[in-house]
Amino acid sequence: MDSLRLTDADRGVLVYIKGQDNQRGAFMALDVLDDRCEVLVLGIGNILWADEGFGPRCVEHFHRLYEDRPEVRVEDGGTLGFYLMNLITSARRILVFDCCDFHEEPGTMMVLRDDDVEPWLTTKISPHQTGFSELLATAALMGRAPESLVVVGVQPERLDDYGGSLSDTLRNLLDEAVELGRAEVARWGFDLARRPEGAEVAPLMAACVEEAPYEEGRPCEAEACRIGDERFLVRPAGVHVEDPSFERK
Repeated sequence: MDSLRLTDADRGVLVYIKGQDNQRGAFMALDVLDDRCEVLVLGIGNILWADEGFGPRCVEHFHRLYEDRPEVRVEDGGTLGFYLMNLITSARRILVFDCCDFHEEPGTMMVLRDDDVEPWLTTKISPHQTGFSELLATAALMGRAPESLVVVGVQPERLDDYGGSLSDTLRNLLDEAVELGRAEVARWGFDLARRPEGAEVAPLMAACVEEAPYEEGRPCEAEACRIGDERFLVRPAGVHVEDPSFERK
């Protein structure tokens, strides 16, 4: 990524983002938020790709379990990439939940701190990690890199189940991952109290992608192929003729 500073770091920066595969790049104007938060708890990943959704599901559970504190901001980062820049540059310390390729057995969980985070940034299993690496590089250019960065990561078991749930292996690790994250926030000096059982909690993400409604409304494999459009996955030899019984909408 090539970047060009045009204004004072406390006011903002204009960044040139190189295109991929000879595609034209683009300039993005980034403002710096004035309201610095002490801790940003961020989940990144894509809930549509099975275990890729581990990060967002972790912050959803984190938000549901622990009471809010003004110093601690909890956000579902999803796959927003550079749209997270204001959050990144406004945080002194960042805790990230994500699935990571540790080249270990599925379900292997690790806590990476500061310099140990580099392998996570350079070992890609999905596009959002590239985006986060560039986010941190741009934040450093702006003089607003986090003072501390911790990643709670887990080795995924399945990524090719489009529209699928977390694997049982990773689902069973959500509570452990959230507790590890809480301990890191406490290590930074911010103890989080558990919410009373049955307490009403404001949603962290859009209702349709929260875990319960997403799972309840997701069609079964018989109704929705999980590896692509089955009309195009298996074709007889010879010239393809579109199925005349297929009704376009």
